[in-house]
Amino acid sequence: MKREEKIFHPVSGYYAITIILLFIILPVLAIIYDQMVWPVVFIVLGLFGLPGLVAVAPNESRVLILFGAYKGTIKGNGFWWVNPFFVRKKISLRARNLDSEPIKVNDKLGNPIMIGVVMVWRVRDTYKAAFDVDDYTLFVDIQNEAAIRKLAGRYPYDNLEDESAHLTLRSSSEEVNNMLEKEITERLAIAGIEVMEARINYLAYAKEIAGAMLKRQQASAIVAARTKIVEGAVGMVEMALNELSKKHIIDLDEEKKAAMVSNLMVVLTSDKDISPVVNTGTLYQ
Repeated sequence: MKREEKIFHPVSGYYAITIILLFIILPVLAIIYDQMVWPVVFIVLGLFGLPGLVAVAPNESRVLILFGAYKGTIKGNGFWWVNPFFVRKKISLRARNLDSEPIKVNDKLGNPIMIGVVMVWRVRDTYKAAFDVDDYTLFVDIQNEAAIRKLAGRYPYDNLEDESAHLTLRSSSEEVNNMLEKEITERLAIAGIEVMEARINYLAYAKEIAGAMLKRQQASAIVAARTKIVEGAVGMVEMALNELSKKHIIDLDEEKKAAMVSNLMVVLTSDKDISPVVNTGTLYQ
């Protein structure tokens, strides 16, 4: 037998229940009025057919098994009748959400981080979901966690420690989410599961290093800001000296230029308000 899903086409339940009722009601009337014993056989047959009736709601299915053999899957919604000996396993085809609790993993650099994923999935192949894995919902949970751990070990949290990293968990969200979706899709294919979407919805350093990493990020931000301030201050000082020289406002020797540069740099790069001091003497006092 092929290990793949096949669609089963059952008998309409409305036709079947009409015949079953005839098998039950007419013999009962015959027994009442004619006192005949043989109609009991038809009553038994009618009662035997009742368990074969099955209702399938939209986006649901029934996997049919007869004495251990797979006979097919009913995917069409409606009222049907099948062999009463069929074992019918209900499998939902609706889309489902998986909002995983954040778990602690190590990124590429070994830093402990907390990461959580939200995923939308549904059963695509009922045969694989029913027979290739023991419990497909539990299989989804476990493989989702395994994919998260593998993804986190492939990329660093950010590029503070690895400046050459082009992809990071924090900044490359679209690329990382695509890799996550691909990884989970490959893992769940064995269970006939279709991954409609998978995205990281929680990402943070673990609490034991969160404080230290926050201070490090703040320090990096301060250094970057100071670098920009110094670059801007140097440009402004250079522009001021060029303008004074070009317009011949004042002739400055090297010592005066040095004093002016020093004063301007202090004013422009200081993180506190500057209190001006008026010099009533000469520039050399």
